[in-house]
Amino acid sequence: MENPNIIEDQESMLSFEAFRDSVLHDYRIAVESREASLLGRREVLTGKAKFGIFGDGKEVAQVALARYFRKGDFRSGYYRDQTWMFANGVVTIENFFSQLYADTNIDNEPMSGGRNMVAHHATPNTDEEGNWLALAEMYNSASDMAPTAGQMPRALGLAYASKLFREVPVLQDDKFAPLSNNGNEVCFCTIGDAATSEGHFWEIINAAGVMQVPLAVFVWDDGYGISVPTDRQTTKGSISEALQGLQKEEGTNGIDIYQIKGWDYAGICETLDHAIDKIRQTHIPAVFHVQELTQPQGHSTSGSHERYKSAERLQWERNWDGLKKMKEWILENAITSEEELDEIHVNAKKLVKESRNRAWEKYAQPLIAAKGQALQVLKEANLGGLADLIDALEKNREPLKRDILHTLSLALDLLGKNSNNSPIAHLYEELKTQYHTQYDSFTHNETSKSALLVPRNKPHYSAQPEKINGFEILNHYFDQLFANNDKVIAFGEDLGKIGDVNQGFAGLQAKYGEERIADAGIRELSIIGKGVGLALRGLRPIAEIQYLDYMYYALEPLADDIAGLHYRTVGKQSCPLIIRTRGHRLEGIYHSGSPMAMLINSLRGMYICVPRNMVQAAGMYNTLLQGNDPGIVIECLNGYRLKENLPDNLGEITVPLGIPETIETGSDITIVSYGSTLRIVSDAAKRLQNIHNISCEIIDVQTLLPFDIHHFIVESLKKTNRILFVDEDMPGATTSYMLQQVIEKQQGYKWLDAAPRTLSAKNHRPAYASDGDYFSKPNEEDIIETVLDLMAE
Repeated sequence: MENPNIIEDQESMLSFEAFRDSVLHDYRIAVESREASLLGRREVLTGKAKFGIFGDGKEVAQVALARYFRKGDFRSGYYRDQTWMFANGVVTIENFFSQLYADTNIDNEPMSGGRNMVAHHATPNTDEEGNWLALAEMYNSASDMAPTAGQMPRALGLAYASKLFREVPVLQDDKFAPLSNNGNEVCFCTIGDAATSEGHFWEIINAAGVMQVPLAVFVWDDGYGISVPTDRQTTKGSISEALQGLQKEEGTNGIDIYQIKGWDYAGICETLDHAIDKIRQTHIPAVFHVQELTQPQGHSTSGSHERYKSAERLQWERNWDGLKKMKEWILENAITSEEELDEIHVNAKKLVKESRNRAWEKYAQPLIAAKGQALQVLKEANLGGLADLIDALEKNREPLKRDILHTLSLALDLLGKNSNNSPIAHLYEELKTQYHTQYDSFTHNETSKSALLVPRNKPHYSAQPEKINGFEILNHYFDQLFANNDKVIAFGEDLGKIGDVNQGFAGLQAKYGEERIADAGIRELSIIGKGVGLALRGLRPIAEIQYLDYMYYALEPLADDIAGLHYRTVGKQSCPLIIRTRGHRLEGIYHSGSPMAMLINSLRGMYICVPRNMVQAAGMYNTLLQGNDPGIVIECLNGYRLKENLPDNLGEITVPLGIPETIETGSDITIVSYGSTLRIVSDAAKRLQNIHNISCEIIDVQTLLPFDIHHFIVESLKKTNRILFVDEDMPGATTSYMLQQVIEKQQGYKWLDAAPRTLSAKNHRPAYASDGDYFSKPNEEDIIETVLDLMAE
């Protein structure tokens, strides 16, 4: 084996004994991790757990990697990294099994409270009050998710934060010391070799090479992507060979590329010792192609790798198993005896079994107790028809929560009218509430940092306010924001030098610096990823997606990572990212879309703000900046050149989320809308009043997520008894969502004198030019005709 002597390069190893202990510590962690994988698989196959996916075969590479992962660093990995997390003490083997069993007790399963599958790791970035922790003093891990390569975008942002902490003068202040040590933090990202075929990987590696950020990407290469071999996945059959054009050379940007053998513990340590230090000091990103790894149990518990691997390949994996090769290296170099290594294996089996047993006991005990409570109330009911239910529940040795609730519900069916105030009913409601809380909580921030708690602060105007263009309102606002909040960073396509395509940031890059107000390449995934990483590290990024239509490119990290982050970490991670974009009416198929239903149905967990003008937009930015929740602000494309009054308190305005506003009062019909369409609704309402004597009450919902949290709209409906929902989305999309919220959730159906109506865009993309807009989206005449038809019912 290469490089058998790693003593010289380890300053902390001042003696052979220290070196020996360090190596044996790593070997012990690797063996314990393997035993956890083996026993974890058995727990799934025997029915105690639902699904298993493990890190066996990657143990040696990961204990070596863990040596160079420092406090302050961040991990953006995936579900093969359990050994690394064991080595750095982020998770225990008992925690590992608790997650395998989906234990909802966060003391037992602190990473996701039973919401994420096994080997999906996370560390908190805020405390129970929503305050930022001292991340520079912690081992940090972003919350894992299963979508292949989904960890790549945020990895770029986690590394980018280090660059900003090192290079932006205002971030050098001592107040930021808990978040960064002068930008010395490295983001360690892991990815399976097959997942490098995803576009995410290529976009992020290219962006990292351009930006020069401290990103270390480890590609675990075991030769397969589930059953598909590498030569069917990657050009030249090697990701490191395929990336050679990005290799940094003197006088260029780019990345460093390393090839290491996953079984070569000493060789990995020697490579990482200088490579990680170089990344840390220079911020030059690197890809580590970790080759010749094995996967002893196959991809997951869903099947066996014997189905697709040849006998020769399986024998090769046995011969080159990392644990076997590390053991051989230890013995060849007389680091310890074979007997001591055997003892490590014996102790590892014992430790893992004991950890498994403790985890199972802690998971099962509350269920057994609840089962006992259910049996007690069933027996006390003394009803003969319950005998079969009692017998079935008694025989269920490993009941699930659903089994207990289902049994109690069946018992209530048998009790009939006598069930309402029975002990069975009380226990059923008590357990149902308890269990639902364990799964249906922390979609949003529930601390004092919740954006929902930000009160309204109305705009104040002088006697003769200055009337300026909408884009100038935003320019004034962003100028004040960057002057007063050092944490705010903004970036996007054309945002920096030219001040964005609509001039909201005009002149501000020159004033606040190229790193705080930055241009970005045409790569929406990277823009979102930068925002996620900065937000996870305690900054307040505003990531601009140039047009709402371009959100399709950005949707995956928004939906899979940001929207569900607070939920899948049971409130332990916050990501206060603001996405700024612009949409609705303009010109053309790809620049005037309004796909709001795509957002509201994909991004539960984010707030979606739809301001009708730029003063409202400023207030919504302020509201989001005072909380820890992620949100999207969609400015009206056709509003930048419209005149608005400039408030005296522009930087202090706040718009409460989920609170609609009546912009015109009326008595005959309620019209509900948002964004650009409101101006057309207002024009139609004037004609309806003047010509037809129909009084329209117009309500701006202001935010779609959350939607009318105090049921303001139904109060208008009680007065008018007729309602119309109007927007620019497709038929059956956001207007139907609003209708469901008001008519069903708010029980607005009780107050209707006519059927509720929706009016949306046509069932196709908006056509080009003014006539295309007129015939593709609701126009003034459409609204008038719909209202007249509704009033005639």
